[in-house]
Amino acid sequence: MKSNRIKVSLGFAGMAAGFVLLAAGCDLGDKVTQPFQDAPRSGVINKSPADIIEMPDGFNNLATKCDHGKRIYVSYHGDSAYGFGFAVEDATCAK
Repeated sequence: MKSNRIKVSLGFAGMAAGFVLLAAGCDLGDKVTQPFQDAPRSGVINKSPADIIEMPDGFNNLATKCDHGKRIYVSYHGDSAYGFGFAVEDATCAK
């Protein structure tokens, strides 16, 4: 009986520590309340469609499109918070 109480107490302590770490990592400052305030905008918006590359389950999907003479690649995995993006010179992308 006493060992169960210890396990439950340790479980709650672990959850509390997890919530504290999670809250410490959340920054709900100016980025949420003032969107698009971090850089000047040119007014040019590229709304051309992207090519989507769907990978098998368990792998990141990929999107690619041209912009200003560069091919842009963006990787994403559903609604997950991780991914990557990069751009490379591409002669097939008109400036």
